[in-house]
Amino acid sequence: MTIRAEAMLFDNDGTLVSSIESVQRCWTRWAGEYGITAEQFARVELHGRTAAEVAADLLPAAVVPGAVARIEELEVEDVPNGGVHLLPGTRDFLDALPADRWAVVTSATRRLAEARLGAVGIRPKAMVCADDVTRGKPDPEPYLLAARGLGVDPARCVVFEDAPAGLRAGRAAGMATVALATTHRAAELTADLVVKDLSALSVLVTEAGLEISVRS
Repeated sequence: MTIRAEAMLFDNDGTLVSSIESVQRCWTRWAGEYGITAEQFARVELHGRTAAEVAADLLPAAVVPGAVARIEELEVEDVPNGGVHLLPGTRDFLDALPADRWAVVTSATRRLAEARLGAVGIRPKAMVCADDVTRGKPDPEPYLLAARGLGVDPARCVVFEDAPAGLRAGRAAGMATVALATTHRAAELTADLVVKDLSALSVLVTEAGLEISVRS
């Protein structure tokens, strides 16, 4: 299968990098500070959502802004502790792309996203973060904003995601979707193409655009 496009839009955590160790450390500490029990925390979907949305599910509205600032502080401070690493295939795949033909679209704040990406040597030319949108994934706003920033028709973009919410956002934006089974089972992911990670894919840059295919 070959997918043709003009631009590629990547989620970050679970797609380009893994920060599971850091996330678990920081959110466990955060929950303890705010008196949230393990049972309460387990009922909330964490991956692929903004910190503000998670906090709003668990805390009174008046407390949410301070709680969001606190989890950002914890996660940024934790980056040097080694809980962030590149997922297989990320470096080679991104290195094959023109810098103005791809963007990172993440539910993290810009400060946190830049810290995590910087720790593994990735500095995208374009990035859409939680700070930039009024509605996060699964709403299509983040991906539509990224397409607009790159000057590309959404229908000519491909979204790379590991989370169902992100894939729904990509589909709602009218974009082709590639699911990476890094944090969810392949059976849980609905996309035009499902692969284990970026190492399963190759990309060809042509005069007509970009071509993605599964490695043989």
